[in-house]
Amino acid sequence: MTATGTTAPGATATGTTPAPRDPVAPAAPDPRAWLRVAALMFAVAWGGNEFTPLLVMYREVSHLSALTVNVLLGAYVLGIVPALLIGGPLSDRFGRRPLLLPAAPLGVVGSLVLALGPASVPALAAGRVLSGLALGLVMAVGTTWVAELCAATGQPQAGARRASLALTSGFLLGAGVAGALAQWGPWRTGTPYLLHAAVTVLALVAVLAVPETHPARPAGARTRLRDDLRVPAVGHRRFLRVVLPLAPWVFGAVGSAYAVLPGLMREHAGGMPIAFSALLTVVTLAVGFAVQSVARLVDTRHSARASVVALAILVAGMALAARAAATLSLAVVLLAAAVLGAGYGLALVAGLSEVQRIATPEDLAGLTAVYYSAAYVGFFVPATLAWLSTRWTYPEMFLAGLGAAVVCLVVVATAWRAHLPAGDGGTVRIR
Repeated sequence: MTATGTTAPGATATGTTPAPRDPVAPAAPDPRAWLRVAALMFAVAWGGNEFTPLLVMYREVSHLSALTVNVLLGAYVLGIVPALLIGGPLSDRFGRRPLLLPAAPLGVVGSLVLALGPASVPALAAGRVLSGLALGLVMAVGTTWVAELCAATGQPQAGARRASLALTSGFLLGAGVAGALAQWGPWRTGTPYLLHAAVTVLALVAVLAVPETHPARPAGARTRLRDDLRVPAVGHRRFLRVVLPLAPWVFGAVGSAYAVLPGLMREHAGGMPIAFSALLTVVTLAVGFAVQSVARLVDTRHSARASVVALAILVAGMALAARAAATLSLAVVLLAAAVLGAGYGLALVAGLSEVQRIATPEDLAGLTAVYYSAAYVGFFVPATLAWLSTRWTYPEMFLAGLGAAVVCLVVVATAWRAHLPAGDGGTVRIR
């Protein structure tokens, strides 16, 4: 296992004269510093996913169509992708802190806009885009900062797992709390968002003390900005053959589980459709969280084992989703959500691990951004299915998804050991 390091602050070059200390970093790395960054990732992820269990609420309270609410669900990808693709490389240029800290105010403003405009499609869209901008920054920059903080304390293998756990726990708790408040709490269209804003402010305060791990390049050493935005590792053959075929299934799986299935079950949810939507979201993400906790037992730097296993699970999940859509059986719907959640959890860690093995220290944030951007393409699945539902039934569309998952599984399996990074080409090595 290898990790890139720097000279510790306070080290002496001659044995007599101490080097000046970095004004931000402590004398010795704090082994818990990553938790502060993870807290902000958790808070912003909370805001990114609190909208999901409320889709049913907006259909009932604001009288929006299924297509409209699913388009709004995917609208935050319009914020996520630019924030990922620009924020990641810019953090390689200017440092992690200046690019991550703005995520908190963006997330807070996004939640406040959503709270104040429950019946306005433009307001909901604007709030979603702002939430997406915040989430894109924490996914690209926060993931990288956590990985570097872990590497600085001798735990390089823990970075990808800890970052993905922070995101998933935020997605999970945000959806569960928002769904419960929208079903039983006061001001059902606003209270969930106000709570999230408070949580995010607290997380911002916590992250202010975290040391920078990637100082800004001196002005004279900077290349042109457009050159910084290029990510050469995107052309790595392993990224093309293993990571890209897997990536859209990460959020395509959860989108199918907790955005599509709850809408189909509106009339079969025991009179509590919002709570049931939140339950499906929690089941999906709780299983995903549990799988991520043990993903290191499946992942290996010697093959694409984790990616292949993830896709195999997703094939089974799409088959169960087709069955659930056909029968509208509560038990089958819950099982489908759990299996899709398992596929999501392993796919997310597998993709991040591959990225961190492929990337160099200079383009780790950029390649992470590209990976997440490809992953979030999957969030357009619910809107696409809603649009196509006038021509095909949901069971038919889920079966088509099963076929697509099989194709991706075959593609990744044929690259089992192909184009593995050699030597210390990856910033983080996962055993």
